[in-house]
Amino acid sequence: MISRRFVIAATAAAVLVPPFTARAADNGAVATVSAFYDTLLHAMKDGKQLGFAGRRDLLAPAVTRAFDLPLMARITVGPQWANMSADDQQKLVSAFSDYSIATYANRFDDYSGEKFDVSPQAAPSTGGDVIVHSKLVPGSGDPIELDYLMRQISGTWKIVDVFLSGTISQLAAQRSEFTAVLRRGGAAALIQSLHEKVAQLAS
Repeated sequence: MISRRFVIAATAAAVLVPPFTARAADNGAVATVSAFYDTLLHAMKDGKQLGFAGRRDLLAPAVTRAFDLPLMARITVGPQWANMSADDQQKLVSAFSDYSIATYANRFDDYSGEKFDVSPQAAPSTGGDVIVHSKLVPGSGDPIELDYLMRQISGTWKIVDVFLSGTISQLAAQRSEFTAVLRRGGAAALIQSLHEKVAQLAS
C-alpha cells in the first residue's frame, strides 16, 4: 500500500521539479531564439564589412532554422491560401522567405553596443505553444521587448510569430497588407509585391 509519507514526499517533489514538457520547452524553444540571436549579433557586428548580400547569406540558414516560414506564410495569407494552386503556394512561401530574410539583413546592419536578453524560461501559451520573452537592449536608451510565439514541429521548436512590445503581432500587421494586395491582383500580385520589397531592401 502507498503510505501517507510517500504521498507527501511525491507531492513535494512534483512542486519542486517542473513538468517535463516545461523543461523541454525551456531547453528547446529558448535555445532556438538564443541561437538565432547569436547569428543576428554576428551579422550586426560585421554588418558594414559583409554588406547586405553578406548579411543575407549569413542570416538565411539561421532564419530558416528558427522560423517556420511556410506556416507563417500560410497564416499571413489567411483563408485565401486554400484557394491557391500548389504552385502559387510554393512560390509564395519562397517569396515570403526571401522577404523575411532580407528584412533582417536590412534592419540589423550595424552594431552600437546592443545585446539580446532572452528569458531562460518559456511561458505557456494556448494549444501547447509557448512564448519566449526577450529584449533588445541598445547601447543607450530603453530596451525593446520582442516576444516569440513558438510551436513544436516534428520535435523542433520553431518561431511562428513575433510580437513587438509584447502586443503587436508581426503576422497580423502583414496580413492586412497581404489581403489588400490579394484582393487587387491575386497570388501573382502578392508574389510580385514581395519580390519588389526584397529589391528595395537590398538597394
